[in-house]
Amino acid sequence: MTFTRAILFLAMASLSGLAFRTAPAGSPDQYFRVGNPTDVHASGVKAGFALLGGGKDLDEAFRWLCERSHGGDFLILRATGTDAYNPYVNGLCRENSVATLIVPNREAASDPFVAQTIRNVEAIFIAGGDQANYVNFWTDTPVQQALNDAIARGVPIGGTSAGLAVLGEYVYSAQGDKPDGPDLQSKAALDNPFDPQVTIVHDFLRISALRGVITDTHFSARDRLGRLLVFMARILADGDAKTIHGVGIDPQTAVLLDADGTGRVTGFAAAYLFTAVGKPTTCVPGKPLSFGPVSVTKLKAGAMVDLKQWRARETSYTVSVEAGKIHSTQKDGAIY
Repeated sequence: MTFTRAILFLAMASLSGLAFRTAPAGSPDQYFRVGNPTDVHASGVKAGFALLGGGKDLDEAFRWLCERSHGGDFLILRATGTDAYNPYVNGLCRENSVATLIVPNREAASDPFVAQTIRNVEAIFIAGGDQANYVNFWTDTPVQQALNDAIARGVPIGGTSAGLAVLGEYVYSAQGDKPDGPDLQSKAALDNPFDPQVTIVHDFLRISALRGVITDTHFSARDRLGRLLVFMARILADGDAKTIHGVGIDPQTAVLLDADGTGRVTGFAAAYLFTAVGKPTTCVPGKPLSFGPVSVTKLKAGAMVDLKQWRARETSYTVSVEAGKIHSTQKDGAIY
């Protein structure tokens, strides 16, 4: 941050009655804070996980995280971008402070200030962007350790888009995407489950309620069922698990989970739960996928979720893949 920019932010903060603080001089990270400049260390913090499907932010999900933070310090964590979340969250919630910490490379992820900042907060939200940055920059660094320590001590955590992608035990890492190139498309993945863009990592974060789970976002809006089925098939084919679960969430929709994996869906579209058992029929390089059946439960706002038993109070259907084509048991053959 330049001196001029820092002075400008300080002036703006002073005029608005809010505090502003940067990372220490020379730090490779950036830190923007509004509210009380002193951490509060709130008691009564309640664990939970806010899984947001991307798109326009969902007020209810952020209020839910704030309630669980018990008026503590709320941290937005990202690898690129700005502090635009600060005024949004500060306007929704009565927190001691709201801050954005931008950790844009491995050097920044090793800065002691970064890990200490994560350890001092009562709620964490991982913003959207590119999950490859999170995986590449934060794996095996104090950031990853501090995040997992926060989860272990019951700090509520949420994420949207790329931030949701990294919450499951298995993560579509997007490390095979080309800079400024297209996202992995379902058709490409179904036609070749070993397409270079199909990249999956394991145990980035350790959330017990999301063990055996891989997530995907912007789900029906961007037709991502096919690629999620490929991720699940690859995990089973590689022998990493005997059963795999998937969670696909539409934009402006969230699944809000207690620490034990029970919760509810909120928002304006749907969330989808998937379960698959056993290896796929065909999952080899250069050939279309054949896989299934995979059970599906479509959940709209208000639906209850129980990931302890992996069930919900809704009617389920199944999908299967034959030579790269998805088939559904719904009456109209719809896959969503």
